[in-house]
Amino acid sequence: MSRRTRIFLALVAVYVIGMAALLYQLLGDLDPRYRESAEEGLVETAQLLATVIEQDVEQGALPTDRMAGIFRDLYARQFSAQIYSLHKTRVELRAYVTNRHGIVVYDSTGRDFGKDYSSWRDVRYTLRGEFGSRTTRDVPQDPNSSVMYVGAPIRWQGEIVGALAVGKPVQSLGQFVSAARGNIISVGVASAFSVLLLAIVLSFLLIRPLGITSDLLAALRTAWWRDAAGQRHFSPRRAWRALRAQTRAAAQEVRDAIAGRNYVQEYVEQLTHELKSPISAIRGAAELLQEPDMPAEQRQRFTSSIARETHRLQEVVDRMMELSSLESRRLLKDQQAVELAPLLHELAGIARTQAPALKVEVHIRTELTVEGDPFLLRRAIGNLLDNAVGFSTPGNGAGPDIVLRLAREGRMARIEVRDRGPGVPVFAQGKVFEKFFSLARPGSGKRSTGLGLAFVREIAALHQGSITLGNADDAPGALAVLRLPLLKG
Repeated sequence: MSRRTRIFLALVAVYVIGMAALLYQLLGDLDPRYRESAEEGLVETAQLLATVIEQDVEQGALPTDRMAGIFRDLYARQFSAQIYSLHKTRVELRAYVTNRHGIVVYDSTGRDFGKDYSSWRDVRYTLRGEFGSRTTRDVPQDPNSSVMYVGAPIRWQGEIVGALAVGKPVQSLGQFVSAARGNIISVGVASAFSVLLLAIVLSFLLIRPLGITSDLLAALRTAWWRDAAGQRHFSPRRAWRALRAQTRAAAQEVRDAIAGRNYVQEYVEQLTHELKSPISAIRGAAELLQEPDMPAEQRQRFTSSIARETHRLQEVVDRMMELSSLESRRLLKDQQAVELAPLLHELAGIARTQAPALKVEVHIRTELTVEGDPFLLRRAIGNLLDNAVGFSTPGNGAGPDIVLRLAREGRMARIEVRDRGPGVPVFAQGKVFEKFFSLARPGSGKRSTGLGLAFVREIAALHQGSITLGNADDAPGALAVLRLPLLKG
């Protein structure tokens, strides 16, 4: 993974973590806020019912008949209320009254009459003239049976003669909390995705305010094709492929802009490292050539070394410029139908001419046609073949030294280039497509520029294909597999 990709993913990760932390805080704060709202309503209800009882107090005695009638009729009421997503058909409110000693003299549930509640917070604090509340489970082992209670004092002639507590099951609030949590998560995730998408789009617009529409239209034009009669037809599959390529190119350009400085620095470091060796060789040879009494044979050797290293420098610079130009291309605008079988036979013939000692065979299982840039595809397959030639030793095995194979793999054309060389060492696996990474050729010990496979990878990406290079399973040697989308109207 390149440095620019890591930086881009790090920024996305920071944004995702920040949004997740915000949602976590909101969700964690949701339940207390609902409880506070419910408690505020219970306070007013408790004060109202305490006022009702105070109207019937005589000589400090607490009459409860009126309260019992109210709750009896309240529980018997039939109603249907649709509160957003909650359908409510019964009253869950409960209440009890205690005397000045905390003994329950009335309980709307009928379960706790006569019990001593003087130790409960809602009763104890209320009888002292303070605000009292508590949350207690009806069933100690069941957290869903919790009930919130709020107390209100019952006064007679300015003296507190009892306490009234109103309770409401917490589970009734949980339905609203669950619904609110679901809404927050849905809205939060949608908002986070929208903001991220908007940021990417805005970044792209700021980077390239011109040419976006033309690029998109150029990509969509590739969705039209002509049949044998010259009639134009629209291919949804081609349109989808073009849009996908445009999206990937836009994302790549945004990443390049975000990490542009590091990307340039990486290129400079790689190029400097690669040029250091030939420059040193040229400098050393030039200094030695200044010796006046150098024999002609040595002078010729050093002159040849300068020419050889100069050619290597020129090759590295040319390849680097070519690769940089290829990486800057976002789309293949002028695509053509490319028949792969004739191309493989042609490249194999060139390989036989360059290395007549090697036995090169081509196996075509089916005639396949892809859509792309003929020049780039020729370069990609040619680079793979050159790589196989460089690592092959004549007569290494009874079979052919190099095999090119063409087959169909689903909707892709599979092009295999196989040699019988030493294969890919373990330490090199995963690095072969890196810029300037190369291995010594068997026999000569020479190395290439290390840009050929990187060039192939960029061409495969432009054609929405893929390239892999590893060791063959059934015999010694390396196996390169290039996959390209098939042409289909």
